Amino acid sequence: MHRVVALVRPVQSTFELGCAVEVFGTPRSGVPQHYEFGVCTETPGPVPTSAGYPMFVAQDLSALESADTVIVPGWLPVEAPLSDRVRGALLAAHARGVRLVTICSGVFALARTGLLDGRSATAHPARAEQLRREFPRVRVEPDRLYVDHGDVATSAGAGAGIDLCLHLVRRDHGAAYAALLARDMVMTPHREGGRARYGPTPRPEDALDGLLDWAGARLGTPLSVRDLAAHAGVSPRTLARRFADRLGTSPGAWLLSCRVNAARTLLEETDLPVEAIATRVGLTSAVNLRRRFRARVGTTPGAYRRAFRGL
Repeated sequence: MHRVVALVRPVQSTFELGCAVEVFGTPRSGVPQHYEFGVCTETPGPVPTSAGYPMFVAQDLSALESADTVIVPGWLPVEAPLSDRVRGALLAAHARGVRLVTICSGVFALARTGLLDGRSATAHPARAEQLRREFPRVRVEPDRLYVDHGDVATSAGAGAGIDLCLHLVRRDHGAAYAALLARDMVMTPHREGGRARYGPTPRPEDALDGLLDWAGARLGTPLSVRDLAAHAGVSPRTLARRFADRLGTSPGAWLLSCRVNAARTLLEETDLPVEAIATRVGLTSAVNLRRRFRARVGTTPGAYRRAFRGL
């Protein structure tokens, strides 16, 4: 059983902590329990929360000694220093091979250990410049939902903390199990970690003069990047620049993402065979769908469908 421990402090954000509890600490009927969850603090006892009530935390920093993953679910105020005990406990845990994870403002605590020096990290956009200014050796990437280096991982806003936690579940136990867990949470199984503005079906109504809606309604046809450019009345090079500026991706990658996400929906909501789904979403064959699906989702269409249906 993988042990996850959240390190909290006054005043603790209840939402950031709740993100970790929801993914790692909530028993669910029909979903195997692969994690054991605990909470600790430097000084056990009542810990004030952002919701106005105290929560009682019985475990001290020694709880980190048995952890496999340590989560810092926010760190407010962000200017608050690490005590020698907390810093030492985090560094000792990391040295033992424990994975250190932060949600939202928790990145400030991790940055103070020095473990992010020379590495990329993400933060809430409103705090990114402050993080960059206070920790110039950290490469701050505020447009990322999350950044995972294996031993340390950071997420942007609080909501992105759920994306990061589900990503870690996927890494630990596979995409099928993560999809099963996400389904029970009524969450999207996988939002790309690449850019915060680039979700699983990025279709902003005001972007690219309606091109995205036009293309999204024609996924079953053999659309190409040239077709997209022609519809938009621009050259393929100009279209690529617009996609990069507004969506942080290329037209081809966006189109493939839409096709795979449409396949996900059909796998979840219909009993269509994989060959028929491939045709409907414009991936032409079951072989091509399986290859593209595995590359982007990390599992096969059949395994994905079984996981979502709890089979």
